Amino acid sequence: MADQAQAGLPDKRQVAASFSRAADSYDSVAALQRSVGAQLLARLPTGLAPRRWLDLGCGTGHFSRALGERFPAAEGVGLDIAEGMLRHARPLGGARQFIAGDAECLPLRDESCDLLYSSLALQWCGDFQAVLREARRVLRPGGVLGFSSLCVGTLQELRDSWQAVDGFVHVNRFRRFADYRQLCGASGLGLLSLESRAEVLHFADLRSLTHELKALGAHNLNPGRPGGLTGRARILALREAYEGFRQPQGLPATYQVVYGVLRKEPY
Repeated sequence: MADQAQAGLPDKRQVAASFSRAADSYDSVAALQRSVGAQLLARLPTGLAPRRWLDLGCGTGHFSRALGERFPAAEGVGLDIAEGMLRHARPLGGARQFIAGDAECLPLRDESCDLLYSSLALQWCGDFQAVLREARRVLRPGGVLGFSSLCVGTLQELRDSWQAVDGFVHVNRFRRFADYRQLCGASGLGLLSLESRAEVLHFADLRSLTHELKALGAHNLNPGRPGGLTGRARILALREAYEGFRQPQGLPATYQVVYGVLRKEPY
């Protein structure tokens, strides 16, 4: 059974296509993604020594390479739903293999991994309960799932600015933090830590923000988004609304980042 956020999340085929198109531009604008992924690495339990790890939603493979350096004796696998990202990642190495797959239905054997690492990918999964179920299936006893994701409050400034302009869906929807807490608590995995932290980026102008979202492949993918080009008058109104949030550092864009670490209990 899908969790309650599923109906508002984008179609996986659109997600895969959007991130495939963004593969060549992603790393040039992924400073937040690198920072969050590094913080997730730092949250993994000390003394962890996996024989096999999975970078779930590996993207361009930046953290596959980081995991390969951290655990040089382990076999690594990178997995992503976007084939364009995998084509970018494979020549750069880090993992022994890079495969296409879905976090809600992993193409891996039962109890075949000691670490599942997933940074800023699982927010695109409509059924987070299925993700956790698959993690429990694939992890060996004592294995760890470490993930970062996004929750409600992400890009709230942009959402509120659009709300002042029209009633359409222009900003990606995300789960509530309470949903993550409830689903993790009911997963059958031991919850080592779960927290939400705000990360605020600043941009010189609205165009810089929207350019970054497009380069990341993370622009509006929601069902119910308006079709066609956005009219000039609405863009001008959006700019005016967003200017109300301006800070000395620039226009803020807040990301509410969820960090979770769970462990499959030993038998």
